Amino acid sequence: MLLDSLQIKEIQTPPYPMHLLLLADETVEAIEQYLYDSRIYSVWKDKEELAVFCLYPHNSNCLEIKNIAVSTAYQNQHIGSFLIEKIKTMALQQGFETVIVGTSDTGDAQIRFYERNGFIRYDRRKNFFIDHYAEPIFENGRRMVDMVLLRFDIKKS
Repeated sequence: MLLDSLQIKEIQTPPYPMHLLLLADETVEAIEQYLYDSRIYSVWKDKEELAVFCLYPHNSNCLEIKNIAVSTAYQNQHIGSFLIEKIKTMALQQGFETVIVGTSDTGDAQIRFYERNGFIRYDRRKNFFIDHYAEPIFENGRRMVDMVLLRFDIKKS
């Protein structure tokens, strides 16, 4: 089975898999805002890098998923859900109580993905994509405006 053969490795130094990171974030500049303060993990099958995720400790209780992306060739094979479970386990082992993530208000599939994986919506950052990106960004035919914030409470699971 594919999931059984995946290896997760922390990336300690550059180069970072920007081609994968850009699947989940719109610009290199945006990625660089969190990349160097995050722990970056790549996901491999044999010699092929097929996914990445970045984790940022907000504080001693809260871990944020800043980026999670699966190569288009491997999407819809449950790898994302597998990684979410790994992230939850890592967070628990490191003493975090909550895992949070933010995504665009136009990211219908992403919001459903997180909700299917136990996350609940808890806040919205108004005008996030207008205030933080120089050019308008469109997804699903709609302009990205607000960031939807979701959380998973480890202690309640």
